[in-house]
Amino acid sequence: MSRDVKSGVCWVSEYITVGKITAPYGVQGAVKVIPLTDFPERFSAKRHYFLVKEKLKREVDAWVVGRRKRELIIKIDGIDTPEQAREYRNALLQVPREEVWPLPEGHFYHFQLIGLQVKTEEGTVLGTVVDILETGSNDVYVLKDEQGKEFLIPALKEVVKGIHPEEGLMLVRPLPGLLEG
Repeated sequence: MSRDVKSGVCWVSEYITVGKITAPYGVQGAVKVIPLTDFPERFSAKRHYFLVKEKLKREVDAWVVGRRKRELIIKIDGIDTPEQAREYRNALLQVPREEVWPLPEGHFYHFQLIGLQVKTEEGTVLGTVVDILETGSNDVYVLKDEQGKEFLIPALKEVVKGIHPEEGLMLVRPLPGLLEG
């Protein structure tokens, strides 16, 4: 499954996090950013973002000026010194939900899956998707039923038979023993 937001970041907001500032870089106020998107190329051109840290939410323009290992070096308009950049350590770069990049058919962002009601093909309600675990080989959907019991559903084609965000629904065919416990 593709995603624009990695685990641990709030999905219920009207804004989607696409990067996290880790540290200042250089003497002109650039910052190191961990991209939290499958589309780091979104930073290549100057674009509009919301810079968010604690209660601060500021509109900024930002663009990539370099790369360092797995981080991007980003220049943000209005941040011109290492001291200013240091103030934004651990800040998030966000975009409005409607500005996420389109995905191929059959692929979904995590925020589109969180909150979906999950039913079996026979119509039995299993619960609601409350989290997504990234295991490396395939994602695992964490469901919670009305009693608070959690189930883990692997994101495999033989298990997940349909995802319909517009209807708020995911259809599954659980493997034998998957729901026991």
